[in-house]
Amino acid sequence: MVSTVAIVAVIILAGIAITGSWPFMVAVESGSMEPNLMPGDVVILMHPSRVGLTTWEEGKKIGYKSFGNYGDVIVYYPNGYGKAIIHRVIAYVNSSESIPILSGGKLSLTDEKAEISGYITQGDANRIPDQLAIIRSPNGAERILPVQEEWIVGVAKLRIPLIGYLRLLIPI
Repeated sequence: MVSTVAIVAVIILAGIAITGSWPFMVAVESGSMEPNLMPGDVVILMHPSRVGLTTWEEGKKIGYKSFGNYGDVIVYYPNGYGKAIIHRVIAYVNSSESIPILSGGKLSLTDEKAEISGYITQGDANRIPDQLAIIRSPNGAERILPVQEEWIVGVAKLRIPLIGYLRLLIPI
């Protein structure tokens, strides 16, 4: 029993040391990132301070792709708390700028204005960015704000298909 706990501790400490992130791997739970990430996939994360963060808009200009599309995929806590979301970073906006939407391989501006500066995120299978969606929170229903750097758990860097189904079977 002691040796098992020691092995698990070493794996966890090595994962944190290598990635700079906790958790350093997550299971994809929904189809919002299909076809590039599927439910049951496990994704290994790296802290943005170690790998940087490229938006879809920047990625398209320089030809950088991650998981089948331009820009990076991140895991973040909406509004800094709650259940983590894994979606693509499509743009960075400043406060009061229009929130963009990614559709048909191009960004278009909406009439909605960002309340604060931050990253705009959107699932590859979603028709609207997260920042135009409403979530349930302890305060009632609220809009997801542009993502702040401190809300980001990590940048997705590696996908391991299917092994996350075991994690999805365990309710937390």
